[in-house]
Amino acid sequence: MRKARIYQQGTRATQSGRARADSWVLDPEPAEARQADPLMGWVGSGDTETQVRLTFPTLEAARAYAAREGFVVEVLPAPAKRLILQSYAENFR
Repeated sequence: MRKARIYQQGTRATQSGRARADSWVLDPEPAEARQADPLMGWVGSGDTETQVRLTFPTLEAARAYAAREGFVVEVLPAPAKRLILQSYAENFR
């Protein structure tokens, strides 16, 4: 059985917008360990599923896809939404 994580992305620290903040992401776990290349020393593997990151509009859609494709999923809770209220004048204190 293939394993995957389903989580909801939070907002980026460098962005104030809410675009793609409510989407759910399915990340498959690597099927094989990463190894160092003997010639160059770069780390990599032959598993191409680690390059795939699927996004879904709802958690139910992500779970339905995972069940259809045979993934055993671990659902991580959504990060807590913090709202810091401050006035513009507090930037200069």
